[in-house]
Amino acid sequence: MLVITPYKIKKAFLYFKHFGAREFMNHLLDRLEPEDVPYEKWFAEHTPGKEELARQRRSSRSMQEKGVLFSVIVPAYCTPERVLREMIDSVRAQTYEKWELCIADASDREAAPGSLRVEEIVRTYARDDDRIVYKKLDENKGISENTNAAMQMASGDYVCFLDHDDLLSPQALYLYAEEIAKSGADFLYSDEDKVKEDGLKHIQPHFKPDFSLDLLRSNNYITHFVSVKRSLAEKTGGFRPEMNGAQDYDFILRCTEKASHIAHIPEILYHWRTSETSTADNPMSKQYAYEAGKRAIEEHLVRTDTLGTVELLPDFGFYRVKYPVHGNPLVSVIIPNKDHADMLRSCVESVLEASYENIEIIIVENGSTERETFAYYKELSENPKVRLVRWKKPFNYSAINNYGARFARGEYYLFLNNDVRASISADWLSEMLGVCQRRDVGIVGCRLYYPNNKIQHAGIVIGIGGVAGAMFVDLPRGRSGYMHKAAIMQDLSAVTAACMIVKKEAFEEVSGFTEELAVAFNDVDFCLKVGKCGYRIVYDPYAELYHDESRTRGPEDSPEKVRRFQNEIEYMRTHWIDILKNGDPYYNKNLSLKKWNYSLKA
Repeated sequence: MLVITPYKIKKAFLYFKHFGAREFMNHLLDRLEPEDVPYEKWFAEHTPGKEELARQRRSSRSMQEKGVLFSVIVPAYCTPERVLREMIDSVRAQTYEKWELCIADASDREAAPGSLRVEEIVRTYARDDDRIVYKKLDENKGISENTNAAMQMASGDYVCFLDHDDLLSPQALYLYAEEIAKSGADFLYSDEDKVKEDGLKHIQPHFKPDFSLDLLRSNNYITHFVSVKRSLAEKTGGFRPEMNGAQDYDFILRCTEKASHIAHIPEILYHWRTSETSTADNPMSKQYAYEAGKRAIEEHLVRTDTLGTVELLPDFGFYRVKYPVHGNPLVSVIIPNKDHADMLRSCVESVLEASYENIEIIIVENGSTERETFAYYKELSENPKVRLVRWKKPFNYSAINNYGARFARGEYYLFLNNDVRASISADWLSEMLGVCQRRDVGIVGCRLYYPNNKIQHAGIVIGIGGVAGAMFVDLPRGRSGYMHKAAIMQDLSAVTAACMIVKKEAFEEVSGFTEELAVAFNDVDFCLKVGKCGYRIVYDPYAELYHDESRTRGPEDSPEKVRRFQNEIEYMRTHWIDILKNGDPYYNKNLSLKKWNYSLKA
């Protein structure tokens, strides 16, 4: 239930003032979206019980002889007594006991009236627990320098970062130690939620994917409970005061650039306490932080030798990186077609109107019978950018596209369905091409809408609906969905081939589409093959097009088509059983596979 308070009314007014009516309504609708599974109930059911915590403690004692020492880093500043005690108690409650808590205190010498000084509270704890290390700083040098001072106190193998008023789940360090023992990860992060000021009500869970570079360039999705091998943290150089406000974002970007193995623990291990002045609850309270975040991404691009410009998005803390096109490479646009001349005309004309002009269009004709179709083919024959080739065998989407690629002369292949119209923006192709030209990228997909302006495709998640499914289907255009994922660039396991640009070398490396998959899942299989070769698959929402899905081929309702579909499901299960069993690394095990809106799994 939404509770209206004067603070929330003020916050809504400011958002309206900054972004206008349309953005305000979209933002409000996203916030009012009902939870399919209430989070408080879910959290209570998924919190480890006494027996599990006792098991972890027993297990951790055998781990600790060879296990790592964690240094939990806390910069403190005039922390209220209750929340300071709760923070310390949450560390002392860890089931993995090989830790030290390093608190660097920059509080003013004069404590607030009626409260104990931070120093008195911490020293009282330290007398009872020698794992608590305290240092009173001579002056408050800001969050970055204060954090660095706490890091200098650390003697652990790994440093973990905890805000002075936040909380850890009791199993946090145990799960990190377990992962380090298993994989040797040198950079770890977890899922998190927010907790009200009373420390009791848990809200707004953030279930994160495994490491996604493009998502990190769009938003600091990693944020809290980062644990870094101390040697990596020292090599990275700690926190930089010139990045105050986004010092953690900058540090995470620099660490992940150098990390040898990044691990994500898909469990709620961190609880971010909200207040009306914190960025947890009121992002407009620290607008300067988002400018610092922009600078952090810009410097990251320079360090990684990546050309791009960074823009702030309307939603605070979210960014767009625009990647320019290098040179003028030829893009081969491959369009399978059967009849529907009017639809093909709309498709082809929208491609020819794109702002990027160095293209060739290869139409793969397959079984057309209508006079209007051949009349349009004759008209197209006069355009030097268009070629018609004929596929005389029965329909097979994979084989037809592979056949079209044989005639392609471009360095990049754009696979495009004949029922797609690029009529929203002329720069859609240069947008996709700029991303695909990056060294690490093999495939780029776009955001597609039905003609009614509802989303048809915003990336694909493996496991949705049994094998794979598109995300945010039927979400109205302008809405951004869970954690804005419909509207920001990110790495995914797959995107649709209805509009997909591919590096020629990546296409050839995997021998194109798998022809055993005649209709279904061929794009998913293709993306998984390309991803397995080490390329990134990027969802680019800034390339927006319309898709009148599957008008050409009709419904899959005959016995023959049903059998074929079942065989294609079996192919995917046979060849990609690991990801189907273990889960899509760009999704989260706690989220539903029956819905496509990032709902909690019941």
